[in-house]
Amino acid sequence: MNPPPASPGAFDIDAALDSAAILVCTGAGGVGKTTTAASLALRAAERGRRTVVLTIDPAKRLAQSMGLSELDNTPRRVAGTDTSAGGSLDAMMLDMKRTFDEIVLTHAEPGKAEAIFANPFYQALSSSFAGTQEYMAMEKLGQLKATGDYDLVVVDTPPTRSALDFLDAPERMTTFLDGRMIRILLAPAKAGGKAYLRVVSAGFTVFTGVLTKIIGAGVLQDVSQFVGALETMFGGFRERAQATYDLLKAPGTAFVVVAAPERDALREASYFVERLAEESMPLAGLVVNRVHRSAGESLTAERSHVAAEVLEEAGGHELAAAVLRVHAERVALSARERRLQERFTGAHPGVPVVEVAALPGDVHDLAGLRAVGVDLAGGGPATLRAPPQPHDPRGL
Repeated sequence: MNPPPASPGAFDIDAALDSAAILVCTGAGGVGKTTTAASLALRAAERGRRTVVLTIDPAKRLAQSMGLSELDNTPRRVAGTDTSAGGSLDAMMLDMKRTFDEIVLTHAEPGKAEAIFANPFYQALSSSFAGTQEYMAMEKLGQLKATGDYDLVVVDTPPTRSALDFLDAPERMTTFLDGRMIRILLAPAKAGGKAYLRVVSAGFTVFTGVLTKIIGAGVLQDVSQFVGALETMFGGFRERAQATYDLLKAPGTAFVVVAAPERDALREASYFVERLAEESMPLAGLVVNRVHRSAGESLTAERSHVAAEVLEEAGGHELAAAVLRVHAERVALSARERRLQERFTGAHPGVPVVEVAALPGDVHDLAGLRAVGVDLAGGGPATLRAPPQPHDPRGL
C-alpha cells in the first residue's frame, strides 16, 4: 500500500496511518518527535492496525506515557490499546549493543560468538562507533518487518542534528566492512614481520577516525582478530543494510518531518525535506509541533496594547489591562510563528503541513497521546488532564 502522494495543503494524517507500512518520524532534537511518533502509533492502533513504535530516544517519557515501567529491545504490549477493530500497540526502545549481540549470535560461526564478544574492538564498535546506533536501528526495523507481526512500524529517529544519519549508516558500515579492508586487516595474522609493520602504517592511516576511542599497543591486533572472527558475517551485513535501505524507498514507507515553529527547527526541517528528496525517499508531510494559537486574533496586538494603556490610565482596571497585554504577546507570537512557517511553505510548496497546538504541560499518559493524535488528524487542539497525584494515606 502506498501513502498518499505529497500535494500542497493539509497533511492527511489518517490517510497516511491507514496506508503506510513504515512511518519514519524525523527532525531536529527537542521538537516533540518522540511524542509525535507515539501519538501516531496509538492512533493507528486504535484505527485497527497492528502497530509497533520503535524509539531511539533514551528518555523514559515515552514508556511512562504508555503506562510501561520501562522500554527495552523487545516489543512490549501497551495495555488498553487492543481494539474491537483488531488493532494493537507494542513499544520498544533500541538497545544498539544488544541488537549487535543478537546479530552476532544469529549469524556468527559456531564457537566464534564468545570470542567476538570478548574482543576489545568489538566492545567499542558495538557501543560507541559513529553510526552504529543508526545502523542497528535499521537492523531492528528490518527484523520487525520480517516477523510479519505488524501492519505498521513507526520509527522515532535519534534526537540529534544528524537525525538522517541512518540513511548513511548502511553505506558507512558496509564501507568499513568492505572486502579490501578485511584483506588488509587479516594480513598481520597471515604475514608477520615487515609485512606487519607495513600494515600498521597503512592501517592507522585508514582507521584514524574509527579507532579514536580505542587505546593500547594491541589495537591493530584486536582489530585483526575481530575481523578474522567476524569475516563470514560481513556479506550478511551488506545484504541486510541494502535490503533495509531499499525498504525505506519502497511503496508503503512514508517519512514525517517534525519541527517546531522556530527559525532553527524549520531550517532543519528544510534540510530534511531536501535530503529526503535527494535520496528519493517518500515524504508524507510536515508536522509543525507546539504552535501557539489564539482564538481572538481579530483583536490585534496593537489594539490590545492601546486598550491596556487606556485602562491603566483610567485606574482600577489592572487585571483587565494585564490580560490584554498577555493577549497581545500571544497574538504577536502566533503571527511570528506563522511568518516563519510561511517561509518554509514558500520554499517547499508541495509539502503537506499539519499543525499541533502547544500544550501547557508534558504528555504523561495514553489520554494525552490520544488527544495529540486528534489534533494531528485535524480534530482540534489537544487538552491535557492533570497528572495523577500520589496517594496520601492520611486522606489529605
